[in-house]
Amino acid sequence: MKPKGWDEFLKQIAHDYDLHGKLKEIFLVRFAYENWRKPDKEVWELAEAASHETYKKQMTEVYSYFASDKPNGCLEIRPGSKGPGKFQILREWLKELKYPEWKSAGAIPQNNALTTFEVRVPPPSDGAVYIPRPPIESDCSQEILKPGALIRIKAPEKMGKTSLVKLILSHADACGCRSVYLNLREAEGAMLTTLDKFLRWFCANISRELGLKPMLDDYWDEELFGSLVSCKTYFQGYLLEQLDSPLVLGLDNLDRVFEYPEIAKDFLPMLRYWHEEANNLEIWQNLRLVIANSTEIYIQLDANQSPFNVGKQVKLPGFNTEQVETLAHSYGLDGNHDPQMQEFLENLNLMVGGHPYLLKLAFEALASTSITQEKLLQEAPTQGGIYGSHLRRHWDNLQKQPELAAAMKTVVNSDEGVQLEPTLAYKLESMGLVTLEGDHVKSSCELYQRYFSDNL
Repeated sequence: MKPKGWDEFLKQIAHDYDLHGKLKEIFLVRFAYENWRKPDKEVWELAEAASHETYKKQMTEVYSYFASDKPNGCLEIRPGSKGPGKFQILREWLKELKYPEWKSAGAIPQNNALTTFEVRVPPPSDGAVYIPRPPIESDCSQEILKPGALIRIKAPEKMGKTSLVKLILSHADACGCRSVYLNLREAEGAMLTTLDKFLRWFCANISRELGLKPMLDDYWDEELFGSLVSCKTYFQGYLLEQLDSPLVLGLDNLDRVFEYPEIAKDFLPMLRYWHEEANNLEIWQNLRLVIANSTEIYIQLDANQSPFNVGKQVKLPGFNTEQVETLAHSYGLDGNHDPQMQEFLENLNLMVGGHPYLLKLAFEALASTSITQEKLLQEAPTQGGIYGSHLRRHWDNLQKQPELAAAMKTVVNSDEGVQLEPTLAYKLESMGLVTLEGDHVKSSCELYQRYFSDNL
């Protein structure tokens, strides 16, 4: 079971032991509760390390911050020691020694009536900064405390959906709820061969994250009642009954099930049904849902069965000028007192349309390489620029769907915006390539406009 306030505890530890920049980011990802059981070959990608080898070197450096020769260090981690096992040693030291100290100091909020969402921006040297986009965070913090709440977060890839989901869950924890984060991308293909297998995987993993023994066979009878009823019975009769506080369930990358229409057509209406059950049965008021996806569902769902037209919808916009400056500041780039830097930040934001991940790549390149601001912008929409792999991935996806490639070509060949068939426009918008202004479709940023003008 996840220790209460564990994410906030890790942030405090990183601060106390002077971890910053990429090392702090690596530390927070590796020691996040949901990653404890994952091997390094999975975690290094989650931490967005340059390679597995780079990740291992960074982790070795992280361990050095906690070595026995450091103030308040871990006695079992010797300076310069090599070999496996250090992760388990440090994890247990943090969990069994440092976490109780932090907890006894009163660091865990006890006010269950908390209704505001405070986001503290880390100091400028911190590379793992979260940039709030008001009023999204405060609105979500209040919404998730409502009985039977459902929050829907939709945005293109790497726009910050996962960070927002985890922030909401962390807030719910602080308010006395229990939370479970479930990334549907972690479901193996074998678990998605039938609805029954997927729902059993779904229930078993939530049970494990809650620290409860999976008791599926005691509540499940596919032949007699069907998988959907069995799943509901398990949630209502076992999980929700076992908890003395509301359960906030964060389902990330929900679009994974879109790839399996036979599962999606039953699973998605089930989520809608559970949300509506809060109006009928008090126990279902204790289930609150946060769902996040990059693309909208393309299978046919009755409007009365879809979970995408109920609850609170959240769309993540690109960063505005102030948010870009805050992110740049965390990388040591100050535009407030440097007119040249200010101009660069404005041009960069125009180039990438405020996309957080693309901004982060630019700031990391400036901080870790000798590339100049001028060269970075000049090469940005080219194969050899810092966004080359990102652009090629989009190009590959368009090539797999010729009708989308043709539609995108029409968009970039127009300066005024064009009208497209609604489904094509919606798919391109879901990919983050275009924006919709009324009935007109335009490239979402200069980067895509220039790249696809040359390559489609």
